[in-house]
Amino acid sequence: MNAHSPIAPAPAQPLFPEDARAAFAAAYPDRPVKLSHRLMDHPLLSLDALAALAERMPADRVEYNLGRMPLGVRPEDTPENGLTLGETIRTIETNGSWAVLKNVEADPAYAALLDSALDEIAPIVARSTGPMLHREAFIFLTSPGSITPFHMDPEHNILLQIRGSKTMTVFPARDEEMVPAQKSEDFHGGGHRNLEWKDSFRARGIAVPLAPGDAIHMPVKAPHFVENGPAVSVSLSVTWRSERSVAEGELHSFNALLRRRGLPVGRVSDRPEEQGLRRFVYRVMRKLGA
Repeated sequence: MNAHSPIAPAPAQPLFPEDARAAFAAAYPDRPVKLSHRLMDHPLLSLDALAALAERMPADRVEYNLGRMPLGVRPEDTPENGLTLGETIRTIETNGSWAVLKNVEADPAYAALLDSALDEIAPIVARSTGPMLHREAFIFLTSPGSITPFHMDPEHNILLQIRGSKTMTVFPARDEEMVPAQKSEDFHGGGHRNLEWKDSFRARGIAVPLAPGDAIHMPVKAPHFVENGPAVSVSLSVTWRSERSVAEGELHSFNALLRRRGLPVGRVSDRPEEQGLRRFVYRVMRKLGA
């Protein structure tokens, strides 16, 4: 155990109540669904504990900036807040900022917390998309009124609201008007997660309010944006990959390779894990340095 890490207490009862696990099972993997959890008062998720965690994390595992931004913002236009990371977290109530701590599972105490949450739903996941792969955890700290712009993420994700409130507006995955094929190809090749925003999109989203004790399951690459409430928000995101999400990434990467060579691209189906031949050809071409 890291000498500076708080010790995670063993949970006295499941982190996800029975009704939350049932709702997740009915929705996974393709539909967003609101859930509940029991992590609101966990000592690892207090502001002091998170500030200490942030200060011992590698610099490339932390991202923070001013929080009042338009829904659509280019990555290069994201404004800095002029503070150190520790200052940002300890004064988050008043500094108008947004911060994310990435891959906190590198710390043993937070790894145990991640596993205690995901182990409860791993059997549900396995029935639909196979074993959980590449488990990760992210912690978001947000000042009152902050906005996380319109974007998508590559993982299966459950976001748990710990402190404060926010509204997450979620849009359908696989909508090619919001996420054009070439954007997916660029994204899986290391491109930025932010998406181009159009006001006409708003009516197609579902606004999900989240208070402490609430959570939401987010399908892979479902576009969304987040509007923070009138108080500081702390959220924990527990994520994993699956054969399905890995297959989708491979197939979009294959299409990118074909597109660069002026060759016809293929369709990525709703069950990309079943497109074995195309995935095999892509892996062979990648191995050959294509």
